[in-house]
Amino acid sequence: MTPSPPDEEEYTAEHVRAIAVRLRSACTRGELGEILAREVRKYSLFDLQIIGGRLNAEIEMLPSPYREAVAPYFRDQLFRAHHRLLSMHKSGALYRLSGPIRNRERFDAFCDMLPTGLFAWNDPSERNPYFRNPKNRFFYYLVAAFTMFVLEEPGHPVGMPFPGGFTVEQRGSDYYCLIRDKEKDVFYSICNFCPARKSEEPARNTTRMQ
Repeated sequence: MTPSPPDEEEYTAEHVRAIAVRLRSACTRGELGEILAREVRKYSLFDLQIIGGRLNAEIEMLPSPYREAVAPYFRDQLFRAHHRLLSMHKSGALYRLSGPIRNRERFDAFCDMLPTGLFAWNDPSERNPYFRNPKNRFFYYLVAAFTMFVLEEPGHPVGMPFPGGFTVEQRGSDYYCLIRDKEKDVFYSICNFCPARKSEEPARNTTRMQ
């Protein structure tokens, strides 16, 4: 049985701005992770089902065989990261991340983007009111903040394919992405805040992170 949508606070620009202020108050990666975990725990099973349904709908619109190749990476990007965040919160692992948030300027810019970026990323053609709920779109940014600023990993998983045969690549402890700077004009894209470096050549011999 599908659960009924719960009563919840409205995710207005002011509400998102208040969350962004809390995120910016974090001094360490662990503190940021704890703030993100508290926000993510507000998402009910119903919310996650809606987010998953929206993701599946977007994947289905992609052409085959790219659709089949990229689908597991999109799901990892959201739901595997969501599971990692809650697992680290529950185990206390976040408290052991005592180092500072790397590239504070980029992190602050990410937080500044949230109140306007969340609402710029709105598809007016979407008729499903649950898909259009900004709370569900905000989940994407919360998970991306965990991946990029707490784990210090790329916003898109290593090995994720892009059209043209390019992938996100890991070389030792560094990450590279050929399309790293392709979305500079889209101010709300997570690519603008990703720790991956701009690769000058197609990625080769990539492996997915475990």
